[in-house]
Amino acid sequence: MAELIIGGARSGKSALAERRARESGLRVVYVATAQAGDAEMARRIAHHRARRPAGWACVEAPLALAAALRAHAASDALLLVDCLTLWLSNLFFAGRAAAQAEAGDALDCALLAGETEALVAALPDLPGRILLVSNEVGCGIVPPQPLARLFADEQGRLNQRIAAACGCVTLVAAGLPLELKPCAR
Repeated sequence: MAELIIGGARSGKSALAERRARESGLRVVYVATAQAGDAEMARRIAHHRARRPAGWACVEAPLALAAALRAHAASDALLLVDCLTLWLSNLFFAGRAAAQAEAGDALDCALLAGETEALVAALPDLPGRILLVSNEVGCGIVPPQPLARLFADEQGRLNQRIAAACGCVTLVAAGLPLELKPCAR
């Protein structure tokens, strides 16, 4: 079963996902999507690493997330993906999406489309349990920059598609979980 845990920045969504992983009794594989492109991101990654139990495996999947999930999913495992927002950002800059947005062109990015489609298609068939963490970026103002607007649009579309593919969806605000699509526990 796949679960989407969604919330704003510093809402407690990663902490909730990590708690659910610890309490699952399953072997945990942390699927990290972040890349340390600067010192501040390196500190964030180090913070996440430090709070994870030593027994958890870690797989880095900055781009090919669906392939990583298919490779590591198992009936006795829980895969914790943190996070879809950084993964989407990686796809934007690895492909042509960012350049197209800055140029004012229509989005036509095969990497972005292919990887998101692969993820949505893979989720229903994966064995074990999958926790996907993502940011809710649609509650703020419409950004003034074309790239930021396009990113917010694509993040919203991705979150909707992942939510539809998941058995349950939890929104986290101020550290408090609210089940939007209740889980069968």
